[in-house]
Amino acid sequence: MDFTYLKDFMDKMAAERTPGCAISVFKEGREVFRYASGYSSLEKKTPMTGDEFLNIYSCSKVTTVTAALQLLEKGVFLLTDPLYEYIPEFRDMYIKDDEGNIIKAKKPITIRNLFTMTAGFTYDFNSEAFKKARELTGGRMETTEVIKCLASDPLSFEPGTQWQYSLCHDVLAGLVSAITGMPFRDYVRKNIFEPLGMTRSFYHNDSVREKMAEQYIFVPEGQTTDMDIVEAQKCGNASDGTFINCGKDVSHVIGPEYDSGGAGITTVTDDYAKLTAALADMGLGLTGERILAPGTVELMRTNQLNDKQLKSMTWQQLRGYGYGLGVRTLMDKAKSGSTGSVGEFGWGGAAGATVLIDPSLRLGVFFTQHALNPREEYYQPRLRNVIYACI
Repeated sequence: MDFTYLKDFMDKMAAERTPGCAISVFKEGREVFRYASGYSSLEKKTPMTGDEFLNIYSCSKVTTVTAALQLLEKGVFLLTDPLYEYIPEFRDMYIKDDEGNIIKAKKPITIRNLFTMTAGFTYDFNSEAFKKARELTGGRMETTEVIKCLASDPLSFEPGTQWQYSLCHDVLAGLVSAITGMPFRDYVRKNIFEPLGMTRSFYHNDSVREKMAEQYIFVPEGQTTDMDIVEAQKCGNASDGTFINCGKDVSHVIGPEYDSGGAGITTVTDDYAKLTAALADMGLGLTGERILAPGTVELMRTNQLNDKQLKSMTWQQLRGYGYGLGVRTLMDKAKSGSTGSVGEFGWGGAAGATVLIDPSLRLGVFFTQHALNPREEYYQPRLRNVIYACI
């Protein structure tokens, strides 16, 4: 293995595309490369080391689906089960059609729909449901109570008919809490972080703020910071613009008791990489503890979408990919232009963190930066190809 290309690419990223970046690469159960480039603080010119805490936003989803799959393994639920069997508030759902009419859904939301982003939810934190939740919880926004309130918002479409990036995995975290009777953060700590020796991974809290890298937002020329960070994640290739320090908060963490299954984790690069290493070894952690069975990891990385649903997944950096249980999964190497293996899987986050897992090579990678609007369309396909060239 020769990581010269990856080191050069990281240096180029730090010089041209991000304030700073870091990476940890595990292969066959051991870390084979760790590197950081650029700055964790542009203002102070503090070098990026890889030991900074970072908000990883949607890379948290990989933990959430892993947690939920543990319950699948225990026979607690089936993917075909209606969500209302576990959270009754979701029994009668309604849809807001293109003309604004509210009609009753014909099908129930299933647990598979939560995993696969096909339930019909949106990413709107300003809906009536969230306003109701703030009032009911006095601003605490306890996870299961918030999710119950979300059931009162109309869906965007009939469950199962489309793929739409949304709050599905926040609901999935609420489902885990409702079933286990544990706050989601406690379940994850006990069943994933502790078994894997992930001692520096937490749900967003104030205790790690001083150790965090500064968080920026990239603003292309002629635009403003008033952008939807979820929409910005879907595409973007601009090279000219400005990095603006936007503070260390996570907009998706909407209260002190809200465990965002979709965006709640704050971690350190090499610590979260331990999860990628475990999934690359089909669920077996570096500690010798198993968090998932091999067959479950195989199901996780198997495309779950039909042709119609796949047409809804239009993100440019995901050409040639399908969607498994909460993760992208490579299906068509020619269409994607990827040099990786069919079945490579993972996901990215709004501030530029990226998970890459390839069980066929026992390869687990976690790449980080801390800049919202990370321009995934540019860096993700390039990063993936560079990594494969190095191993």
